[in-house]
Amino acid sequence: MSLQEFFDKAIEDIKKLKTTPSDKDLLELYGLFKQSTIGDCNTEKPGFLDFKGKSKWDAWNGRKGTSQDAAMQAYVDKVNHLIEQHGLQ
Repeated sequence: MSLQEFFDKAIEDIKKLKTTPSDKDLLELYGLFKQSTIGDCNTEKPGFLDFKGKSKWDAWNGRKGTSQDAAMQAYVDKVNHLIEQHGLQ
């Protein structure tokens, strides 16, 4: 399978975990997903009172400079780790 196929499978597998991952893990996945699919963060930083938006922006912007292929591989690796930790339904 190609990296894109592994990535697509990981996107589906993450929805089938037995339990919800921690917020930290979810933010890491969000940043990796956005970096994989869009590339470097291209939006303005959310306002001070938008805590959720700011956290998501920070998670994505923290991946700045990472190639899309490297982000895809890191996403696949993270999902596989979470599957080992939580199991699939």
